[in-house]
Amino acid sequence: MVALDNSRIQTLIARLSHLSESQVTAVESILEQFERPFQFDRNPQSDLVSGCVLTEFGDTLRIHHCFSDQAFTKDKFEYGLERVFNFCGSSAERWTRGNPGADIAINGVSFSLKTQADAGIKQSVIHISKFMELGRGIWSDKPEQLVGLRDRFLRHMEGYERILMLRYFRTEQDHRYELVEIPKALLREAEHGEFAMMLKSTQFPKPGTCSVTDANEKLKFQLYFDGGTERKLQVRHIDKNLCIVHSEWKFGHEIKTAAANTL
Repeated sequence: MVALDNSRIQTLIARLSHLSESQVTAVESILEQFERPFQFDRNPQSDLVSGCVLTEFGDTLRIHHCFSDQAFTKDKFEYGLERVFNFCGSSAERWTRGNPGADIAINGVSFSLKTQADAGIKQSVIHISKFMELGRGIWSDKPEQLVGLRDRFLRHMEGYERILMLRYFRTEQDHRYELVEIPKALLREAEHGEFAMMLKSTQFPKPGTCSVTDANEKLKFQLYFDGGTERKLQVRHIDKNLCIVHSEWKFGHEIKTAAANTL
């Protein structure tokens, strides 16, 4: 930790004297959060998360939970990454809102960002509840139409180079986040997936799946073409062992180790 200039600290103290009671309480909440136990870990093989990014993004998450019990949202994820990477000496810029696919460029590399914080989140399996919209195109009750939907998924991935997901786990006392990269090469294997349409479903268009398995018939992931009102694509049952965990942040009341480590 870099020692702060004493004059800067004195300036902060002087500024605090001009705050209202509620504003001082807010500052106290942040200080108390920083005094609680935490554990930040990074994958030493990560080409993305440096020690600086690990610490700064972890503190961003901690400040967020001073004022909210809810998980970090997608927009906060975008803004947080942009600020942290720029602070740590990289070049980061969010893409224009509404741009299909890419959300942010970091050092010239485009990323699609996802979040997962559902109540049923599992440690070893990743679920992307809305990978993309499927509002257009021919889709009714013919299994062969799923091929066109799969091809739209493959074309969608041409709009960015990497996929990052921020996953949130909550216990009664603690918060835990992990930053996981889902390799595009893995998802491209859908090109050879096995299709199935749920013809008995009451939904219209009929939902369907495209499953990708390994040589032992173990599921790697599955595309789910949701035939509900949203007409969206979900990516389900992604084996996290096939992904890259770049970093992990734990903080709260029950964390026993207060240090930055490696995964």
